[in-house]
Amino acid sequence: MDLQIALMLAQDGVVNGAVYALMALALVLVFSVTRVIFIPQGEFVAYAALSMAAIQAGKLPAVVWLLAALALATLVVEAARHARGLPVDWKSTVVWTLVLPLAVAGVVLGVQPTSGWARTLTVLALITPMGPLLYRLTFRPLAHASVLILLIVSVALHGVLVGLGLVFFGAEGSRTDSMWDARWDLGGIPITGQSLVVVGAAAVLLAAMAVFFERSLIGKALRATAINRVGARLMGIPTELSGDVCFALAALIGAVCGILIAPITTVYYDTGFLIGLKGFVAAIVGGLASYPMAVAGALLVGQLESFASFWASAFKEVLVFTLIIPVLWWRSLHTRHVEDEE
Repeated sequence: MDLQIALMLAQDGVVNGAVYALMALALVLVFSVTRVIFIPQGEFVAYAALSMAAIQAGKLPAVVWLLAALALATLVVEAARHARGLPVDWKSTVVWTLVLPLAVAGVVLGVQPTSGWARTLTVLALITPMGPLLYRLTFRPLAHASVLILLIVSVALHGVLVGLGLVFFGAEGSRTDSMWDARWDLGGIPITGQSLVVVGAAAVLLAAMAVFFERSLIGKALRATAINRVGARLMGIPTELSGDVCFALAALIGAVCGILIAPITTVYYDTGFLIGLKGFVAAIVGGLASYPMAVAGALLVGQLESFASFWASAFKEVLVFTLIIPVLWWRSLHTRHVEDEE
């Protein structure tokens, strides 16, 4: 391997690592606030990429019907909770189950977006409400369950969403138009405009999330919930709504990842699983708690995957996932076990 090849592989590793960093950020956010290891995070990526491809082809993205079904099911569940005498926040329920789905469905059904920005915003609006709807349907009723139970439910939900992806989008893969067709050659190393878009968008989103958690009231409330749910509840922070917000952010991040990678690689209905799993490896490096360490782990995963594809392409996935073993071994020796909060 000469220097030029090494630099090309390093560039690919940075681009992939930027996507994995966003996935790791979403996984750490969801776990720290709700204790859910959200395996279906990758499905947001696949749904967004395939929805963008459908819109660019002039077709109606089938995910709009899934959004409507989730909204209707959530409304029925909340009504059942109210009938049993359980407290229901109808303001947030109306927003997530009626206002946003109806607005998004109306726009998608009535207007065919033509510009790149309009299509991007349409896909983001389609995917983002799915996060809190899935949380209310599957995880909020189990808010006091153990992490293992939540993990089992998460794996089951992943299987359901993959199957629905096959139903809605079919087995054929899709790729979208590049956001920036520019190309440069720096010392024999090709650099594409799309790769710069991916890295730049990831950096901007990571910086925006950092400002959100440090400066905004909602971000501080999420941090308080992540540190101590009981204490946050005693201070008046609605921890159930915190789950809504963090799942909405996770869905938004997944949708952004899907839009970014769709021009680079062909996306299938089950492509998101491997992407989410590599983001999970990066999140494990950060202990499912540290955002900077998760980003660093994502860059490590991206570089390892890139160089492994050159040295042993048939085993690159194995090498990437093997990284989790020494990390878990190290943490098992140096981390004190803490019982789940009730």
